[in-house]
Amino acid sequence: MHASSLRSIAVGTVAVAAIVGFSVFAALTHKVSAATTIVSGDLIRGQSFSAVYYMGADGFRYVFPNEKTYFTWYSSFDSVKFISDADLGNIQIGGNVTYKPNTRMIKINTDPKVYAVSDNGVLHWVSTAEAATILGGSDWSHAIDDVPDGFFTNYSTTGTTLSTANAASTFKTSSYATNVNLDKDLAVPKEISITSSAFSPLDINMSANRTVRFTNNDTERHTATGDDGVWGTGTILPGGNFIIRFTTAGTYTFYDGYDSALSGAIYVE
Repeated sequence: MHASSLRSIAVGTVAVAAIVGFSVFAALTHKVSAATTIVSGDLIRGQSFSAVYYMGADGFRYVFPNEKTYFTWYSSFDSVKFISDADLGNIQIGGNVTYKPNTRMIKINTDPKVYAVSDNGVLHWVSTAEAATILGGSDWSHAIDDVPDGFFTNYSTTGTTLSTANAASTFKTSSYATNVNLDKDLAVPKEISITSSAFSPLDINMSANRTVRFTNNDTERHTATGDDGVWGTGTILPGGNFIIRFTTAGTYTFYDGYDSALSGAIYVE
């Protein structure tokens, strides 16, 4: 695949619905065609549009917002898998990929500050030329990319300030994520199966910011609807599934909207 195939890559910040301590990221999903197997860590794209996505361990696809971001992680497009637009649409977007840690420095047009990137898009202000030279070499000004202001919200400016050669050297020699799953701390979802007789398991314990996949293994429609009326999967068709991320500690009890006798609970620590 040639670089030109990503010239028109989708641009824009992914909007995510955040509601009372958890975020809903997924809709009904189905397996892709038998001819193409998609697993965590794969690069995928549809037939009609050139946007490339990373298939996360949590079941969501993460978009590379532009070529510069993509090429901090990969050197070519050779491993990108093409799937149908319909199959791609059934995999909900989870967010944007940020720069690979400790590769290139970044800045935005509206702010002269230059930053080094660590895991999960955490930015460290490179406040002196001395520190910049350690990170980018004597020609460090050419090791800086301008990130569109709209994508800057994907990053966090909570990192340390790198003002000395020693601080920059420590940053440069530290260990960082080598793939997007590690960078974003993505994990395989907890699984809850739905049948005509029960949710299985009836309850689960999990850490905050992890996901749960509800799968309808019945021949009838089902839901997982929060008792508080705030969250839910909506109708899940037979064979379909729905993934929800719970970001805040608490107890989340739920029932089946098609059969209120079926209930369960998620305990987030």
